[in-house]
Amino acid sequence: MEVRIRLQRAGKAAKSRYNYRIVAMSRNKGRDSRNLEILGHYDAARKPAVIGIDYDKLQKWLDNGASMSDTVRTLVKKSKKAADQSA
Repeated sequence: MEVRIRLQRAGKAAKSRYNYRIVAMSRNKGRDSRNLEILGHYDAARKPAVIGIDYDKLQKWLDNGASMSDTVRTLVKKSKKAADQSA
């Protein structure tokens, strides 16, 4: 089974205030299908956007051969950069 780390939409549709979960999911499943594990969250509606990632779980899936979507890869880079600036 090929595993992909990608976004899963969650939250309310009112005024396009969706938030997203960063999840590990089988590559051939649909966007709103059942995920294997939740790895973090992303809320673009807040200013500035809120990104929370469990790096231990993320690394576990990457070590097991999962691949990240382009969007998740960008979010991980932004999250690490923000963590480095605040530390």
